Amino acid sequence: MASLPSPLFSLILIFSASPLLFPALSTTYWGDIEALKHLKNGLHNASVPPGSCLASWDFSVDPCDNLFGEKFTCGFRCDVVVSGSSRVTEIALDHAVYAGSLATSSWNLPYLETLDASDNYFSGRIPESFSSLTRLRRLALSGNLLDGEIPSSIGFLSNLEELYLDNNNLRGTIPSSLNGLKSLKRLELQLNSLSGEIPDLGSLEKFYYLDISDNAFAGEIPATLPKSLVEISMRNNSLTGGLRSESFKGLMDLQVLDLSYNSLEGTVPVVLFELPSLEQLSLSFNKLSSMEAPSYNAGWQSGLIAVDLSNNEIQGPLPWFMGVMPKLSSLSLENNKFTGMIPTQYALKTVVPGLGTSPFGRLMLRGNYLIGGIPSPLLLLKPGSANVTLGDNCLFRCPLRFFFCEDQKSLDVCNRFSPFIP
Repeated sequence: MASLPSPLFSLILIFSASPLLFPALSTTYWGDIEALKHLKNGLHNASVPPGSCLASWDFSVDPCDNLFGEKFTCGFRCDVVVSGSSRVTEIALDHAVYAGSLATSSWNLPYLETLDASDNYFSGRIPESFSSLTRLRRLALSGNLLDGEIPSSIGFLSNLEELYLDNNNLRGTIPSSLNGLKSLKRLELQLNSLSGEIPDLGSLEKFYYLDISDNAFAGEIPATLPKSLVEISMRNNSLTGGLRSESFKGLMDLQVLDLSYNSLEGTVPVVLFELPSLEQLSLSFNKLSSMEAPSYNAGWQSGLIAVDLSNNEIQGPLPWFMGVMPKLSSLSLENNKFTGMIPTQYALKTVVPGLGTSPFGRLMLRGNYLIGGIPSPLLLLKPGSANVTLGDNCLFRCPLRFFFCEDQKSLDVCNRFSPFIP
């Protein structure tokens, strides 16, 4: 086990300054004290640093009535809910390198609103007894050694707003009961071994952040996604099928969409270029083969800043409309099957962008089958002014003295792909 951290940094100390916390002779509810004892007893003794907050839980004094006493107790917050009685509402054990099983503890803490045990060495399964924490709003168990499945009983936490289970060893599927968490706003499950299909979460009206990256999810993207989503990350899974327009239509607040490193096929739908708030679109390393183009006016109205469609199988001419997107500054179309000439709009946007528009600081076109001459504005480009790559194409009139030309495909390779390449 790694060396234990300094006790001074073992826990985040959380207390409320509300005058309600200072009534005379307040006592902690006995059930809460017993639950805290179970929690401490469930940890490995060697993982409790001397002098840390958790080490101070010897329960020789009332843990909620000792804020200004001689023996300091910390690591949780208590709020007064009835006269003369305090209830534990928040426990913070994050970044403390504690080890043990959360399932060995009793979680009879009915007033608990926040439980943060992130970045420790907790192992075993997520306790089914968490279902009794009916007031819980934030559950953070990131960065541990938890395994087993996500218990469906988490769906009983009707007040839960944030759920962090990322960076563990969890397996199995996402329980469909999560669709009943009507207050859920944020779900992070990345870097686990979860599998199966993504359940329908379309009824979660407050849901704005979803990250299920780096798992083994399969099947298609759900036909219905919550309209409130702001960020979606499903990268590095085994998702298949096409990008259905109905999945994304209506996501008017979506800012980030990352579906890279999957096995998605078919067309990039036009709706992804028309969403008014979308700023980052990454569909790289899939099997996409074509694109739909928006209207000319829609291109000018796009808010996209970065687009990555590299390492697919997209055919046809380069999408002209990306050369008129006013905010687009990073475009990667590398390693596809694009043909035809480089649009003059691309060159102008890179070298002499229009008033009020962002130039291409990154224009990656390497590894396609582009032909013809180089648009004259690009010949004015100086090294270091923009990251432009045109190598591994069929641009036989791209002199190597220009930094962006590099080596081109052989004439035989180009002719086998298209016999009409000049």
